[in-house]
Amino acid sequence: MAKLKKISVDQLQLGMHLHEFCGSWMEHPFWRTKFVLTNPKDLELIRASSIREVWIDAEKGDDVPAGIAKEESEVEIDRQMIRAAAQTASATEKTSIAEETQRAAKICAKSKEAVTSMFQEARMGKAIDAEQALPVVEEIANSVSRNPGAIISLARLKTADDYTYMHSVAVCALMVALAKQLNLDEKTTREAGLAGLLHDLGKAMIPNEILNKPGKLTDAEFDVIKTHPAEGYKLLLEGKGVGEIPLDVCLHHHEKMDGSGYPDRLPGEKISLLAKMGAVCDVYDAITSNRPYKAGWDPAESLRKMAEWSKGHFDEAVFQAFVKSLGIYPIGSFVRLESGRLGVVIEQSQKSLLTPRVRVFFSSKSQAYIKPEVIDLNHGKDKIVAREDAAKWGIKNVEQFWAGEVAPA
Repeated sequence: MAKLKKISVDQLQLGMHLHEFCGSWMEHPFWRTKFVLTNPKDLELIRASSIREVWIDAEKGDDVPAGIAKEESEVEIDRQMIRAAAQTASATEKTSIAEETQRAAKICAKSKEAVTSMFQEARMGKAIDAEQALPVVEEIANSVSRNPGAIISLARLKTADDYTYMHSVAVCALMVALAKQLNLDEKTTREAGLAGLLHDLGKAMIPNEILNKPGKLTDAEFDVIKTHPAEGYKLLLEGKGVGEIPLDVCLHHHEKMDGSGYPDRLPGEKISLLAKMGAVCDVYDAITSNRPYKAGWDPAESLRKMAEWSKGHFDEAVFQAFVKSLGIYPIGSFVRLESGRLGVVIEQSQKSLLTPRVRVFFSSKSQAYIKPEVIDLNHGKDKIVAREDAAKWGIKNVEQFWAGEVAPA
């Protein structure tokens, strides 16, 4: 039985078992809890953070002198955590894209650290504890609730080095947004987010020279890549705290409606709704991201290509819901307006999928940059007439016109 006590961080000592931080996941320096403090640097990091109190388990580590801390039951801790979660939920009112992008950049950075640690532990043969990842999912889900475009768009911006980790963060956010669009209940939505975060864990077992190869894979190398769903499923089964949804999505997110997917070549009627969702979210983030061997496609162009594949690859209803969750012209899409101005979509409209807000900065008529200006297409003074290829106009780094300096490095 746990012997839990709440103490101040000043009373925290090496040898104590840290059960829980009193505060937000974003405020403390670790992606998980429930470990014995053995490193003096970890103790320094905790004391330097904004966290002022922690829970320790005196059954699993050193205790404090009698009478200094109040001993409480796990039920009481659960009550306090439920109250904290309720406060967080009440703070998830809608925010502007500019506001949420600043917050989402921090969430992306910390989420990447958590996923990187998870992958490293899997490579070292350590058991995965999925419950430790729930605060990550919670922060991402709350950001999606406040303004889905921010974290979904930022998570798409990756370097070749962090692709695998940020892909997990992006798919988590996309799964939450899609689950909300499909009106799934809160518990299933969180499980969908966890499934997105864990869906590629099996890639921890793939040799880096194959995973990060800059050129085309050989057939033999692709066969190795195709083992990652089963490898991930095995890792999650060996761990703890993993429900049926993350297990299913991990194993089956590469199945296709026409039965040509892997690893089980399941026909559409045998693929679960959540696995169908995982397939759409996984492909969208993969094709819109820059990879070692190719530049990412424009978001709107990516949806167009996915629509062409959708009959054999994706469930039609799930794909249509996915488009609604992102918009026909997702944030970051490069478009031409009827006026001849070119720009990038910076925010979706609540009124119509066809009338987002666009930051224009280039004239197709004079073929020159113009003073940037934000156009709200809801006002009907201009409209999108086409998707455009930025490279055709000699424009690089379109992202800077919507993400700016808050984009994760």
